[in-house]
Parts: sequence; C-alpha cells; structure tokens
Amino acid sequence: MKKRVRLCREESREQTRQRLLDAAQSVIAKKGLAGTSVEDIAAAAGYTRGAFYSNFRSKGDLFIELLRRDHRQAHDAMSEILGADLQVEQLEQRVRQMYGQLYRSNEGFMNWTEARMLAARDAKFRAKLNALMLEKRDFIAAFIVHFYARVGVSPPSPPAELAMGLMSLVEGVKLFRLSSPQDMTVEAAESILTLFIDSLMRLARLRASDQRQS
Repeated sequence: MKKRVRLCREESREQTRQRLLDAAQSVIAKKGLAGTSVEDIAAAAGYTRGAFYSNFRSKGDLFIELLRRDHRQAHDAMSEILGADLQVEQLEQRVRQMYGQLYRSNEGFMNWTEARMLAARDAKFRAKLNALMLEKRDFIAAFIVHFYARVGVSPPSPPAELAMGLMSLVEGVKLFRLSSPQDMTVEAAESILTLFIDSLMRLARLRASDQRQS
C-alpha cells in the first residue's frame, strides 16, 4: 500500500485555496456573483465557512483572485511561446492553436463577463479589473511586437491598440456563442477566433513581402 504524502502547512493551505477557487469558478458562472454566497462556495469545495475566511477576506477578494489565476495561466502560456526558440511558421502555429481554444471554457468566460458588469457598477472593483485588463492587453501587445520584429516590419498601428481590438473581437465572438449557441457552433467560434489572430500575422508577412519587392 502506497504511503500517503503528508502536506506541509503551506501546501495544505494552497490546496484549500485552489479548491475554493475551482468551486467558485463553477458556482459563480452558474449563479452570478450576487447570487452566490460564501456558504455556496465553501460547500461546493467541501469546506466550511471558516475555511473560506481563513483564505479570503471576502467573496469579492476571492473573485478577483479567480480572475488573476485565469489571467496568469494565459500569460504563462504566451510567455512559454515567446520564450521558445521557434521559427516564424512554428510561432504562427502555436499562437493560432492558443487563440483557437482561448475561451473554450464557458465558465471562465462567464466569470470575466460577470466581472465586466460588476466593474461598470463598482468603482473600486473597476480599478482592480482594469489593472488585470491592462496586463492582458500588454502581453498581447508584446506578442505583436515580437512577431512583427521576427518578420522584419513594424506593426501598422500601435501594438496596444491592436491588442485591444483583438481582445474586443474575441470577446464579441464568445458572447455571441454564449447567447446564441444554436447559431454558432464551438467549431465555428474557434475558426473565427483563429482567423482574427491569423489576420494580424498574415498582415505582417504581406508588409514584409511588399518591403522586399520595393
């Protein structure tokens, strides 16, 4: 019989936090933040109210940490791609795959949509969310700078503006998919999301080709 590995205090606390965050992602996506109680989250994770407050000061504190965790996962995935020694064609393929599946999780996107609505009503929360959105914009802009530099041309517009445009297009497709799933299949949504990022990369190649010919 395999002996169970006993977790140290910090490892146990981190495990509890992650389980609470996993539970919150599912419950909040179904019920909304306002309709979700601390007890709902704790029960879904298999813990007590006390365990919740040992790890988070409030439901809002947990919610922003949930968004940060999702943001870090996307950031780490992009950082891995940018840090790899890839040929331009390989770089295109990796980013295309990443963006095609970027919002495959409906729960994750539902929580970001919930956050947008809350930010529109709550100035303090809006400041926290904006900080995350600017980080997201900046790492997409960093990819645009990186890719265009690899091809040997400059972006057609400021990278931050291109990043915000791409973010808006991606979110619009996902909102359409959530509200009208009968009109847009998962496959169609992923195809369109891939097309958006492909357009930016193909534009870089076209600009590079035009420069070589002139």
